[in-house]
Amino acid sequence: MKILVVDDSRVMRQIVIRTLRQSGYAGHDVVEAENGLQAVEMVATEKPDLVLSDWNMPEMSGIDALARLRASGSQVPFGFVTSEGSEEMRARAAAAGALFLIAKPFTPELFDEALSAVLPRA
Repeated sequence: MKILVVDDSRVMRQIVIRTLRQSGYAGHDVVEAENGLQAVEMVATEKPDLVLSDWNMPEMSGIDALARLRASGSQVPFGFVTSEGSEEMRARAAAAGALFLIAKPFTPELFDEALSAVLPRA
């Protein structure tokens, strides 16, 4: 399966990918995008099985990317990995169609809890 990791920080993308491995999801293909606009384009070209996206990014935010994907008919599983962990943001993410929101700082256990229902271990 393929996972699209979206964050404007290369370091944070690498931390997310490392945490995926630590939580037992090491065998999946991972592709990366630097912002929401690139993520929308890559969903069309790469056809990932899951998108893990930051919320705040230049060009297009994660929530705007999710809205654009859903408006285009894409039902790709989508979750946020973000510093925006308030109940209001969680409700906004769920209303837009996100499956989960993992707040930073996160642990491999939090990743496993969120991903176990969405993604098989590789």
